[in-house]
Amino acid sequence: MRSIGTVVRGIRTPIIKANDDLANIVVDSLLQAKEEEKFEFRDKDIVAITEAVVAIAENNYATVDDIAQDIKAKFPSGNIGLLNPILSRNRFSLLLKGMARGAKHITIQLSFPSDEVGNGILNEDYLEQNNLDLSSIISEKQYDEIFSDYIHPFTGINMVEFYRELVKKEGCEVTFVFSNNPKTILEYSKDVLVASIHTREKNKKLLRNSGANIVLGLDDILNKSINGCGYNSKYGLLGTNKATEEKIKFFPEHGDILVQKIQEKLNSITGKNIEVMVYGDGCFKDSVGGIWELADPVVSPAYTSGLEGTPNELKLKYLSDNKFSDLKDDELKQAIIEEIKGKAKDLKGTMQTQGTTPRKLTDLIGSLCDLTSGSGDKGTPVVFIQGYFDNLASE
Repeated sequence: MRSIGTVVRGIRTPIIKANDDLANIVVDSLLQAKEEEKFEFRDKDIVAITEAVVAIAENNYATVDDIAQDIKAKFPSGNIGLLNPILSRNRFSLLLKGMARGAKHITIQLSFPSDEVGNGILNEDYLEQNNLDLSSIISEKQYDEIFSDYIHPFTGINMVEFYRELVKKEGCEVTFVFSNNPKTILEYSKDVLVASIHTREKNKKLLRNSGANIVLGLDDILNKSINGCGYNSKYGLLGTNKATEEKIKFFPEHGDILVQKIQEKLNSITGKNIEVMVYGDGCFKDSVGGIWELADPVVSPAYTSGLEGTPNELKLKYLSDNKFSDLKDDELKQAIIEEIKGKAKDLKGTMQTQGTTPRKLTDLIGSLCDLTSGSGDKGTPVVFIQGYFDNLASE
């Protein structure tokens, strides 16, 4: 039995630029790290690459004008109801800029007291003081009178005012309404762009069944190239990030090809079956600000087949406190090892009775990678994981 379990290493690479051969860069960086750290590759090791450098290498970008052109084509009336955008300068401000450039009037409906990923929009204490609750519909005038002193705890910005000024600078009229009922937007426009991320399909269906004229989501905008610009065929504008003041970077379009290529290269060199994935935001929540990290549509847009599914694990503390409560030390460890070896016989039932919540492997591993690489200057866009699939019985 090994004394060390899972090991996670951030792997430094050269600075990735457009049209770089990312597969070769990743493999070469891993081989260099192997020589420096003196580790050996094993079957079921995991190599993960952040989506940012994948999209950069793909040269997958578009401009605000490209967004505006697609908005004009898909919302010819120019009067758009924008449902539940997140409050983010990095994630949404350039998208809104393009929408405003391509429209005449936008009504922005915001959920409250926070957006879909937990960014606050108003002081919840003021609701009861003004005879309001979460079922109320708050007008723009009411918001300005009651809640306009609210600023984001991390950025120090009132995002309603920020979005209002951004739209007006593009020569577009803007109205705000605050409601947790998606159908409220239909009182302002029958042409709706659903900007929510994880509830988008539910909201689209609800609006279509409620008499809307045009209903599209962010995943329907720039899901095809316009005049050679970047795009994402599955997610459209979802998962994009601000690149410059006039340009966005898309979620990777060809990640599936990349992970297979890297897996094949590593197998050819090492003889080992190494899993590969592309990861974006982790799936976790900030305990102070209450903000969910996951502003991407998924944690991992591409991964090899060995990362499909959920973990097959037993809950050791349950076994120790219950089934083997009378055992200690080596006797307890041996009993648990035997239980692990036999877990395949009744895994599903065991997990249910022990209270383990199954989560996708890619969500768990992607979150681990996001925390490892961070979003700053660590310079480790590749994460190498060993022993993730090991357990107490592993030799």
